[in-house]
Amino acid sequence: MFYYVNTNAQADGTHEVHRQDCLWLPDAENRLYLGSFDNGKEAVKAAKKYYSDVDGCFYCCREAHKD
Repeated sequence: MFYYVNTNAQADGTHEVHRQDCLWLPDAENRLYLGSFDNGKEAVKAAKKYYSDVDGCFYCCREAHKD
């Protein structure tokens, strides 16, 4: 599965990671391609190379979502 990180931070300062098929995937100009990963936890780890505060999307990367 392909993953992206939102280049726009949420109100709390986190950058959200999404799968390519997520309904909440940001528009192309507001996302950074991370690559192909087996799960959201791997994608979040990759996104931390770009942003220090990263979270998995509640809907498509629940395994990597902070509660």
